[in-house]
Amino acid sequence: MKGKKSVFILGLSVLILGALLMYPGNVQSQAKITLTYANFPPATTFPCVQMERWAKEIEKRTGGRVKVQTFPGGTLLAAKNIFDGVVAGTADIGNFAMSYQPGRFPLSEAIDLPIGFTSAKAATMALYDLIMKYKPKEFEKVKVLTLFTCPPADLMTKTPVKTLADLKGMELRASGTGAAVLKRLGAIPVGMPQSEAPEAIQKGVVKGNVSSMEILKDFNFAAYLPYATESNLFVVSFAVVMNKAKWDSLPADIKKIFDETSREQALWTGTYVDDHVKEALKWSKEKYNHKLLSFSAKDQAEIRKLVKPIIDEYVSKVTAAGMPGQQIIKDVYDLKAKYEKEYKK
Repeated sequence: MKGKKSVFILGLSVLILGALLMYPGNVQSQAKITLTYANFPPATTFPCVQMERWAKEIEKRTGGRVKVQTFPGGTLLAAKNIFDGVVAGTADIGNFAMSYQPGRFPLSEAIDLPIGFTSAKAATMALYDLIMKYKPKEFEKVKVLTLFTCPPADLMTKTPVKTLADLKGMELRASGTGAAVLKRLGAIPVGMPQSEAPEAIQKGVVKGNVSSMEILKDFNFAAYLPYATESNLFVVSFAVVMNKAKWDSLPADIKKIFDETSREQALWTGTYVDDHVKEALKWSKEKYNHKLLSFSAKDQAEIRKLVKPIIDEYVSKVTAAGMPGQQIIKDVYDLKAKYEKEYKK
């Protein structure tokens, strides 16, 4: 009897092994997958808030089969190394700002131009649609998981800026696109990382900062920059990308979940950070009696006129590189109109 039982167990084991060999995807799809995700800003800032939200959603939607280990604050890869680090496999996933490497992401740069976006939500969805339409060569070495932008950059200053004339000769901290924009508006851009701005402002090296206004709270800029002028100068684009080989190794059902969260995550991030700006302004007013100003319609029109050569230069540059520059800019303005109508403030 004992021998028959052993034979039965052996036979059953063979049948189970055979079934697993016939359907190896079953084993693969149930295996635990751990992915590393590199990010560069501090954990409390919106690019990292969106990272943590996405990581939790992926774990939930995959029933715990995928675990995402997050590394904020440049603890795995520094800001300028994230894209290449993901390509090399140092991190499985990374979030980076395209403008940190000028010229390397020419299509993305179209959104970062001084187009005049009035919200992160509209700029984010315009960026998303633009990249999905053109599927540019700049991302051919990675899998794009999602995209988003910061809110529009505004002026935060020690003294009130009510007109364009108030900007003349004013030293302001800026970076990337911001420096070129400020020059056109008559201000003096001073390039430096965001982390060095508080000390530079307090020492009088610069008289203000050009950035999106959530930093009034996140970095306590409201404590020493009592004025902000809404100007919608430009946005900064971000992409979340994945190592191509790692993406190819994922089971089909996991890939489907990642793809299903792509556009949703973009919209969530744009919405979250726009709301965070409102929260930061409310907090700044209550804590520091911070003042929010705005330019007249005439000055706003003058700003668009003064920065237009930056856009024209972009069109010439990318057209010379074989890209449809005029069509890209038309698409950007069309997408801006579409999403600003859809997502009115």
